[in-house]
Amino acid sequence: MQDSKLIYFLQTLIQKESITPNECGIYTLIKEILYDFKAIEVEKNGVKNLFLYKDFGEFKKDSKHLCFGGHIDVVPSGEDWSHSPFGGVIENGVIFGRGAQDMKGGVASFIFALKEIKNFNGRLSILLTSDEEGDGIYGTKIMLDELKRLDLLPDFAIVAEPTCEKILGDTIKIGRRGSINGILKLSGIQGHVAYPDKCLNPIDLIAPLLSYLSSKALDSGDNNFSASKIIITDIRSGMEVVNVTPSDLKLMFNVRNSPLTDKDALQKYISDVFGDIKFDLELKQSSYPFITDSKILIDSLSKSIKNTTSLNPNLSTSGGTSDARYFSAFGVEVVEFGLVNDRIHAIDECANLQDIINLKNIFVDFIGNLDSYE
Repeated sequence: MQDSKLIYFLQTLIQKESITPNECGIYTLIKEILYDFKAIEVEKNGVKNLFLYKDFGEFKKDSKHLCFGGHIDVVPSGEDWSHSPFGGVIENGVIFGRGAQDMKGGVASFIFALKEIKNFNGRLSILLTSDEEGDGIYGTKIMLDELKRLDLLPDFAIVAEPTCEKILGDTIKIGRRGSINGILKLSGIQGHVAYPDKCLNPIDLIAPLLSYLSSKALDSGDNNFSASKIIITDIRSGMEVVNVTPSDLKLMFNVRNSPLTDKDALQKYISDVFGDIKFDLELKQSSYPFITDSKILIDSLSKSIKNTTSLNPNLSTSGGTSDARYFSAFGVEVVEFGLVNDRIHAIDECANLQDIINLKNIFVDFIGNLDSYE
């Protein structure tokens, strides 16, 4: 019965067109299900955030506080879906809809997992935002600031992003690389192509240097992180004519950096590459790398995945950024685990119904394992 209610609830979530930062009344539905949880809500600049928590018995200093994190906002649907993107259509054991994988499926699973828990030595909570797919400025971080002020920060967190690669249970994210965005500009002297000696072509300046920039590894990585690489995303220059040399050039790039390379090291490397060539460089670190080495958290979750799926999960730091970085920045031991990631942000995003149910069962088992861990 509970499993059918879980699926129906997920359908209801998908039917809410909660494109960032719209919340669409979803928090009211969640509070009705977890009616015995206390609520703290923070809204800023149109972003709504919800924290629900429940103490099982008297909460003491040595009691555990486990939080499930996630987002209820989704990206726009796009066109040419086989089913309505906000219909929650079920067909052949699969539910279709924007957010089915990313990440309303994970949210529904941990909400119904918490509903099943009767005993726990400590505090269980959820933290939800409507701004993960957007700038992420007024979402999880804002709520964690408030929890710190109230002395309610969790000890452990699971962010239920879709982390699995091929089948449910094959991957846990134990950290993430950072992200550095770069914009580099070169100035030249515009002129007629017939008189190149009177011009200074910025394309000529950068051409011999591109091999030192494009896909260049800045470190060798380590056991947890792949190498940090400069990935060029855009180069533009000129006026789209064939008889005028350009006056300037703009190059954009991104580095998903391991802890072995930081913004200062990147700045120095680029300066060394360009030598005496003058350039303007803007670097922005949008997120920082982190790793979780909490044995209690990783062992407890791995055991529950094994109990439910018979798989031994791989531990990974691959992929993009997520709100797990904010938990880590506040000193919370955090991992990510959720559904298979093969249709997120895509047309006909969908999730296997049995995976939704199994994910809920993993979370229930995990809470028990964490509670009894010694």
